[in-house]
Amino acid sequence: MSPAPIVTFENARLAYGPRVLWEGLDLQVQPGEFLAVLGPNGSGKTSFINTMLGTTALDAGRVFIDGAPVCRGSDSVGLIPQQRPFGDNVPLRARDLVALGIDGTRPGIRLARRAVRAKVDELLELVGAGGYANRAVSDLSGGEQQRLRAAQALAGDPKVLLCDEPLLSLDLHHQQAISEVIHHQAVQRGSAVIFVTHEINPILPYVDRVLYLAEGRFHLGSVDEVMRTEVLSELYGAPVQVLRVNGRIVVVSGDGNRALPPDGHDHAEDAGPASGAQGANGKQA
Repeated sequence: MSPAPIVTFENARLAYGPRVLWEGLDLQVQPGEFLAVLGPNGSGKTSFINTMLGTTALDAGRVFIDGAPVCRGSDSVGLIPQQRPFGDNVPLRARDLVALGIDGTRPGIRLARRAVRAKVDELLELVGAGGYANRAVSDLSGGEQQRLRAAQALAGDPKVLLCDEPLLSLDLHHQQAISEVIHHQAVQRGSAVIFVTHEINPILPYVDRVLYLAEGRFHLGSVDEVMRTEVLSELYGAPVQVLRVNGRIVVVSGDGNRALPPDGHDHAEDAGPASGAQGANGKQA
């Protein structure tokens, strides 16, 4: 018997006024599954995450987390947000930030100080941040801070881990490290992982399925089923080429003279999942 899905969308629709982001979405995400959500800016990727956080309501259909209707503040959901720097002189140590994920969001519930410290130490080691546990978060690099956000998100051992472009602004080393931590949560803890990104290559070894959003439409399937020239050309309503270069996926406009047009931006990285996507001049963007 197959396990019950952790996340379920039933005939889901989301629109802002007359602009439909996606509709007719039926989706089940199983325990331990790693789902990548791709698409251009403005396609509804972050809004998709927000529907599972309970901060954005669907226009039609339903969404369930662990068999229950979605609600704000669910213990079943963990979130790793986009990397944003802390302000200068924030009076918060690395371990304090992680501790907030253990009992800081549960009013009236405080664990014994020794138990919290032990759990924090475990989480810091899990994400490779034990070496700077007592440093101020404002003194840490973006990659180091993002490791702490991952530890905080994992503190409640969530059944679904939502990742909203957590690799933005990180160098390759930190991209790989954060991706490995997230994959570990899926494999070792059986969490469903929903990973929003504009760059699939750092997580390519881990992805089970892809949900690609574009132009008010979507396509769902394995990497090989979705990341194809004919599929993306149909989604964008414009010629698109999907290339495999040295094990990486590169998406370019079909005529080679322009980046993809879905949201009015002229940056190739907005149009496809590969940071190595080529722009109009054929150089790396």
